[in-house]
Amino acid sequence: MEPMLHIDFPIRKECPPGACDCKRELLLDDPSVGMAELAILRLTREEEKRLIERIEAAQSYDELQRIGLRLHENLGVALKIAPGENEVRTVMGLQIELTMRPGLCRKTREAVPAAVRRCLKKNPAIIYTILDAHDLFGAS
Repeated sequence: MEPMLHIDFPIRKECPPGACDCKRELLLDDPSVGMAELAILRLTREEEKRLIERIEAAQSYDELQRIGLRLHENLGVALKIAPGENEVRTVMGLQIELTMRPGLCRKTREAVPAAVRRCLKKNPAIIYTILDAHDLFGAS
């Protein structure tokens, strides 16, 4: 089925039936959806690979925050990195997630947090910065 809007940028190809819960078709078929809501579809598989590489190459918490800000500005998706409810002994103790929104592929929602975890494993000092930013060291 052809999209109702004229989209003049490349969009992510649809996933195989049943493999994803992104509701891509609902976005494309809804005439009330504007271009801002369709921006999430700009994250093609190729762009996702570039994003993952950039996340994994981050050297600081500030750099991860800038990537998160760009995700929000360009795609309307928030990247949340925060200590979990229990003790944080490893990278797995952090809560890392992308906010769900229509058009965001399930694979992307899994791949981005995994890339952040790989980044943090390579740069453990970032974990301490995250903990400090959430006042878990009790700095006064």
